[in-house]
Amino acid sequence: MPFPRSPLRPDDADAFRHALRLARQRTGVRTVFGGEVADGALRLTEFTGTLTDSMRGLRVVPGRGLGGYVLAHQRPYAVNDYVPATTITHDYDSPVRREGIRAIVAAPVTVQGGVRGVLYAATRDTTPLGDRATAALMDAARRLAGEIAVREEVDRRVRLLETAVEVPPAQPPAPGLDALRDLHAELRGIAQQIEDTKLRDRLRQACDRFLRAGIEGEGGDTGPEGGDSGAGPHADRTEDRPRLSPRELDVLSYVALGCTNAEAAQYLGLEPETVKAYLRSATRKLGVHSRHHAVAAARRHGLLP
Repeated sequence: MPFPRSPLRPDDADAFRHALRLARQRTGVRTVFGGEVADGALRLTEFTGTLTDSMRGLRVVPGRGLGGYVLAHQRPYAVNDYVPATTITHDYDSPVRREGIRAIVAAPVTVQGGVRGVLYAATRDTTPLGDRATAALMDAARRLAGEIAVREEVDRRVRLLETAVEVPPAQPPAPGLDALRDLHAELRGIAQQIEDTKLRDRLRQACDRFLRAGIEGEGGDTGPEGGDSGAGPHADRTEDRPRLSPRELDVLSYVALGCTNAEAAQYLGLEPETVKAYLRSATRKLGVHSRHHAVAAARRHGLLP
């Protein structure tokens, strides 16, 4: 099924006319014609080299006549003399007789497995059109199919953009506490790698503001140690908090994510022994005896999210 057309898309009739000019040039046959498929039938609308209007607007249905054969089988087909031919039906003999054409070859314009049109080349005698003319007509049909495919892809993308404008995006869900902790640790890790002192301090201050916003927005989190391990409304007052250095907080933020000393060192660009020393210092300042209790105490004091 073709994608709904964009209002900006040009009429495909111009592409069919160009394909027929190419077919006439490549095949050397003077009479070429064709049209688009719509509502399950082929409508002949474009003609070059015809003498009458007998076939203009002709509606060809699948399985009937030469064009109907091509629609049904989705492959090119030719007859050396249309009217007495026994391999096709003769529903359209009258307009064909009036035009006086005899030998005809037709090729489908196939896009994404469906026939979107048919191109014809015809002569007024019974001399077979031959493989060269058939190949040239098929090439013109393939080129036309490629042009239609491109136009339909443009239609698809335009429609997606229109839909995005018409339907406001749903509000993303608020990030969970684990996601906030991941982000906090990542920001501190980035700050650790910045050589510019002023910029590093600004980023760490941003981390502190981020942390305070989390404290105000969270309702508390009871951790595995029991008690309040989250930075909730019961966090200790600022004046009662242990004073941890920025590096100690950097290390604790990654330990809080479950990182080993080696992993924290990799994220922070430090040696594992250096991480171990910062962790030991932070544990002492917090008055605890393990890394897990250090994380819980830091959260209780509002030093970590």
